[in-house]
Amino acid sequence: MKVQAELGGTFTLPGTSMTLNRVGYGAMQLAGPGVFGPPKDRDTALAVLREAVASGVNHIDTSDYYGPHVTNRLIREALHPYPDDLVIVTKLGAVRGEDASWSPAMTAAELTSAVYDNLRHLGLDVLNIVNLRMMGDGHGPSEGSIEAPFTTLAELQQRGLIRHLGLSNVTLTQIRQGRSIAEIVCVQNLYNVAHRNDDALIDCLAKDGIAYVPFFPLGGFSPLQASALDAAAASLHATPMQVALAWLLQRSPNMLLIPGTSSVDHLRENLEAATLQIPSELIADLEAIGRTSMMENQERATTALP
Repeated sequence: MKVQAELGGTFTLPGTSMTLNRVGYGAMQLAGPGVFGPPKDRDTALAVLREAVASGVNHIDTSDYYGPHVTNRLIREALHPYPDDLVIVTKLGAVRGEDASWSPAMTAAELTSAVYDNLRHLGLDVLNIVNLRMMGDGHGPSEGSIEAPFTTLAELQQRGLIRHLGLSNVTLTQIRQGRSIAEIVCVQNLYNVAHRNDDALIDCLAKDGIAYVPFFPLGGFSPLQASALDAAAASLHATPMQVALAWLLQRSPNMLLIPGTSSVDHLRENLEAATLQIPSELIADLEAIGRTSMMENQERATTALP
């Protein structure tokens, strides 16, 4: 059944004709354990991709370093030739070792090679959107110049290999530096109801019409935070994941979601979150999760001081 009109509304990326349903799909979980190797069930992985598009998803997030090459090849097998409105967003900036390790790949030669790899494995002549994914500090950003790698991507864009550019795992300073080099249509960072370091950044991007794409919508919750989310979910007769996703949609109109799963049932459950409306009193309870998390982080930082 088509639920396109219900997928959280739409958002048009700045300076483009790309209008995306706000709930998309993240392909990372289609690869094997540790985002490495083939899927456990190839037929199910293909079915998930087809079900997502059939349900109105027109925004898929992927990368050639998922697998590596696994998710892009699955996307091509499942969906090529692609629907006219399907936007595939990929990420560059890392390579995988034979031991499943992640290593930076930021030189001009590495980025250029990665663009051609993505084109080949996805079966495209031009990539819709490419995010430069900074390695940062774990799953959080760290300061440092992005001028050299982002300039390389801007040059590849000028050559017609990339339509639009974005950034991932970055700071406001890095975003400003990137915007001085080329237009940025989206930013993808760690953010959820408990981890809200990007609150001000989201509002800043919204003013300029730039999409914000949070990853790990349930990542890094403490037991107390998870309990609070469970209670909110129970009161709404929904799952914690559905509440977390619905809260993100209500947080800001420039928020685009890319929940990932390797299960058709779980995919349908995630898409149903787009229809969930969280009442104001529960929004207040969920907001308290973020405030508690910030206070805990500040307390830990203070304790760590010599």
